[in-house]
Amino acid sequence: MKAFVFVLIIASILSVGLFAWSGDQPASLTRTPVLVELFTSEGCSDCPPADAFLGKLDQQPVAAKELIVLSEHVDYWNHDGWTDPHSSHALTERQDEYVHQFHLESVYTPQMIVDGSTQFVGNNTKQAETVLTADSSRMPVSIQITGVAVDGRTVRAHIDVATLPGHSRKSDVLFVVALNHAESQVAKGENAGRHLVHVAVVRGLSRVGTIDSKTAFSREVSIKLDKLVEKSELRVIAFVQEPGPGRVLGAAMQRLAE
Repeated sequence: MKAFVFVLIIASILSVGLFAWSGDQPASLTRTPVLVELFTSEGCSDCPPADAFLGKLDQQPVAAKELIVLSEHVDYWNHDGWTDPHSSHALTERQDEYVHQFHLESVYTPQMIVDGSTQFVGNNTKQAETVLTADSSRMPVSIQITGVAVDGRTVRAHIDVATLPGHSRKSDVLFVVALNHAESQVAKGENAGRHLVHVAVVRGLSRVGTIDSKTAFSREVSIKLDKLVEKSELRVIAFVQEPGPGRVLGAAMQRLAE
């Protein structure tokens, strides 16, 4: 009963607090892309509220912002009898890099990182509201994703990125393939007995090149998935990030169902 009440409270907070951020949004409104990464795990009992919150962000509740969300499942929670089917050691290593970049003592979940420059506990909705609704004067780097195709387990796309503004650091171009939606019935561990729902679950993340202030980026890229997935279940994301990993300078997303 207590767990049920807790879920209702969380749902109330997310629906009332989050969707009060913005009113009706004009169809012609230019939206600034913002990359929102959530490091999470099905083995972590604090993560389900953050997973649900990321789902709300994926519904685009913030005026003038296009929230491009990524659910990045780490593997260090794979104990107590439950292995997160979406976990990846490569994503654990990416989070380790952020630990060094932010001068943190250790990794933790759930952790939310916005545009590679701000981090906080992933279920802290108040902090997220402050960060995601803050005015931004930056002009994001223009990124276009075209020619997306799925051939068996291989996802291909063409990525075009404009040159970086003058005096910008040489930066990485990254390509991501993610599941639009995933569900699990957890049998063991801290979330035993819970039915978990995720959005934008990263199944592949690859650095596909670099870019600077002199040369634009234009290239066909690909990622091979670990298993066959229907095209309509996928989305692809491309973003430019300073080394470190550091600030995200631009991002774009395309759902393959569109």
